[in-house]
Amino acid sequence: MLKVILLSCLFFVGNVWAESIEQTKVKAERGDSVAQFDMGYAYGVGEGVLQDYKEAVKWYRLAAEQGDSDAQYNLGILYSNGQGVVQDYKEAAKLFRLAAEQGIAEAQYNLGFKYSNGQGVLQDYKEAVKWYRLAAEQGLAVAQFNLGGMYGFGNGVLQDYKLAHMWWNIAAIDGNESASKNREIIEKRMSSEDVSKAQDMAREWVKNHK
Repeated sequence: MLKVILLSCLFFVGNVWAESIEQTKVKAERGDSVAQFDMGYAYGVGEGVLQDYKEAVKWYRLAAEQGDSDAQYNLGILYSNGQGVVQDYKEAAKLFRLAAEQGIAEAQYNLGFKYSNGQGVLQDYKEAVKWYRLAAEQGLAVAQFNLGGMYGFGNGVLQDYKLAHMWWNIAAIDGNESASKNREIIEKRMSSEDVSKAQDMAREWVKNHK
């Protein structure tokens, strides 16, 4: 059976500490968005302070309101998980969109995931494909994997085994273990000529993007 990854790509992005928590907090309180993000990260993972998701939300929100894309993304993660706030997929999708529009690949993937599963937005496979593709083009393996699934099942696009094979091949190259299994399964439904064509497409993509 073909598999599609349906779990959000959830992680924190943190900056390397160049100064003490106390110094960073002073800057954050003065409105420095980078310091606000760093404080959100510190509280989110418990680095230099006791882990406190509510405090993480507070600082990420301040940075997010100033347009910090990483803060928007991480705040979206907290809303999606219900950490420090009441779980709210609609708010998460809104925040992911803000970060996605600034080019954050993980936010693009998560927004695609929300559209694919109707979490916080109306289910829309075409929108899911759009955002998966943007993240996939940036080299995010999980987005490449799910984009392959959209082509494999014909969700939001015309079913196309060659493109499914291509994206799963690329995802496998980028380290997604499940992609190899899907690629092997779908090869059984393809002619040897189509498999060869899909392999050529993958090689061409890698050549132009690596």
